[in-house]
Amino acid sequence: MSRIGKKPVTVPSGVTATVEGQTVKMKGPKGQLQFVVHDDVEVKFENGAFKVAPRHETNRARALYGTARAQIANLVAGVTKGFEKKLEITGVGYRATMQGKNLQLALGYSHDVVYPIPEGISIAVAKPTEITITGNDVQRVGQVAAEIRAFRPPEPYKGKGVKYVDEFIFRKEGKKK
Repeated sequence: MSRIGKKPVTVPSGVTATVEGQTVKMKGPKGQLQFVVHDDVEVKFENGAFKVAPRHETNRARALYGTARAQIANLVAGVTKGFEKKLEITGVGYRATMQGKNLQLALGYSHDVVYPIPEGISIAVAKPTEITITGNDVQRVGQVAAEIRAFRPPEPYKGKGVKYVDEFIFRKEGKKK
């Protein structure tokens, strides 16, 4: 049995939650989200908390019910607090700027990279070398951060590129003469 899946997910006040079939819907101060639970997992909303259990005693059902509980917990966190990822740009001449609804990145290419910001995500550029991505859906925030990082991943020799703030870049020594 999953240690995570056994725990109930409590819904704080100010958040409305409903279960319609296999769809879990949440609405709170940061917006609304929904998640469709797999058919092998049973979801109940009782006494202000979600309880998740496998429908069958198969390996697949036992594997999925912990994941479903974590997804529901992410919905609760998303509609109450939201999620945030920070990126850091390192390199001479590398910078980021906002242009309307687009993020413009100068990353050492012959042209600037223009990234259109998706719906439900907000990007702030406090300094030209810091990007903050916020939103209520943890998957979308992480995906946007990964897409921006993929334009110029950090390299191991000088550390130039786009990296997460808490990411450690293993540095290599250059060639010897």
